[in-house]
Amino acid sequence: MNNLDNLSSTVMKPTAPPPPPQGNSFFVMTNFLETEGQTQGLCPEHPDRRTLCSSDRNCKNGWMDPQSKGIQTGRCIVYKGNQKTCEVSAWCPTEATKEAPRPALLTSAENFTVLIKNNIDFPGHNYTTRNVLPDFNISCTFHKIQNPLCPIFRLGDIFRETGDNFSEMAIQGGIMGIEIYWDCNLDSWSHHCRPKYSFRRLDDRTTNDSSYMSPRSPGYNFRYAKYYKENNVEKRTLIKVFGIRFDILVFGTGGKLDVIQLIVYIGSTLSYFGLATVFIDFLINTYSSKCCRSHVYPYCKCCACCAVNEYYYMKKCESIVEPKPTLKYVSFVDELHIRRVDQQLLGRSLQDVKGEKVPRPLMDFTDLSRLPLSLQDPTPIPGQPEQIQLLSAEATPRPGNSPGWCQCGNCLPSQLPERRRSLEELCCRKKPGTCITTSEPFGKLVLSRRALQFLLLYQEPLLVLDVESTNRRLRHCAYRCYTTWRFGSQDLADFGILPSCCRWRIRREFPKSDGQYSGFKSPY
Repeated sequence: MNNLDNLSSTVMKPTAPPPPPQGNSFFVMTNFLETEGQTQGLCPEHPDRRTLCSSDRNCKNGWMDPQSKGIQTGRCIVYKGNQKTCEVSAWCPTEATKEAPRPALLTSAENFTVLIKNNIDFPGHNYTTRNVLPDFNISCTFHKIQNPLCPIFRLGDIFRETGDNFSEMAIQGGIMGIEIYWDCNLDSWSHHCRPKYSFRRLDDRTTNDSSYMSPRSPGYNFRYAKYYKENNVEKRTLIKVFGIRFDILVFGTGGKLDVIQLIVYIGSTLSYFGLATVFIDFLINTYSSKCCRSHVYPYCKCCACCAVNEYYYMKKCESIVEPKPTLKYVSFVDELHIRRVDQQLLGRSLQDVKGEKVPRPLMDFTDLSRLPLSLQDPTPIPGQPEQIQLLSAEATPRPGNSPGWCQCGNCLPSQLPERRRSLEELCCRKKPGTCITTSEPFGKLVLSRRALQFLLLYQEPLLVLDVESTNRRLRHCAYRCYTTWRFGSQDLADFGILPSCCRWRIRREFPKSDGQYSGFKSPY
């Protein structure tokens, strides 16, 4: 719009001629609407919810929006009958909101044919070709099976391939894609480079928004105008064109055998599967044999470089150092992690040594399936909620004979000699609270005589023991059940230290006749 303040000035409505082909696209018109004899002047706007009015107060002088046909003058005038709309300065009469003609005016475009010429270039291989073959038959028509290489396409056949109806799409228009895919083998002994054609619809066929000038309205359309003069008065015919835009989409891959790349690929594959490592190990072990070391290297100077294999061989066969005798693991019930202590205690209580935090391994519950059926969950009673016994974080009253390092009130002084006593000065908790020996899992997993006997018989079905041996076996089995439960991993359980409260609770359940116990023994 130019000179908006002067309503009598010329109104220039932006229009355009039919769009020329852009890039790899072409357009076929199938339907249109005409508004003939438009001249510049004042006239009522076409009625809709934005332009209907009852008085001049509903119209604003100089106002317009992107969907208006012109600039409002501020007057409300009669459009037809009792219907009133705002007056605008525009090309009059304004364009009416009408549906596209049904059936489409140019349905015969279905029989149009189009010749598509496509060149493709692979600069890396210095190869160029096109889809029009030297023996091209100008009278051919593309057919998916009978003539798949013909570059002449009938528009109706394209729609038939995609399952669409040309007559229905011609009413509102749409966008159709023509895909050309090149899969080229450029080797001279197995050369093949021919296009493959396919088709698919690109616009949204599912939308139901058919409102005027909606960005989501179905189809494809645009407007252009034809200007002329009649009795020295400039006039125009506004044409709304519906049609189908065809987009040509080209994809391609081309390759040629490269011996160097093939060797690199084979080498990478061998390394990936470990074959290269096996081969190198074989060579090193061969040249590191006793025969080579004693008879070849001392006399053959050219083989001296192979002596470097000795270093690789020694590193590969390096012996594993056993764990230190000072290694211990501690598990507190009020901590989620495990503590690793790899130092001498030097008279300090194990309870007071910080140690290094180690993530607790995931518990393997498969062994629980071996326990007797009496340890399985009881049948729930309908109408009664399940109850879970929880350990309380509140401190319990400490007995008078409880050591100073005890936090649960159930620990007892160690019977070991003075130099080893600090190893057993350990409580089940890091901070004051309820002892783990009062929990239900401790009673069922550690103290259950039937469960422990079952585990012993599971390992030795013909086991027969006297009273003393039975208590010793059950006591050691209870130690193992506790460490496996609290440390999760068998490697950690071998070096796990039982808290004093748990150790004495197990000993009371499975006592020794003389009351003397040896204490923790390292597996190494």
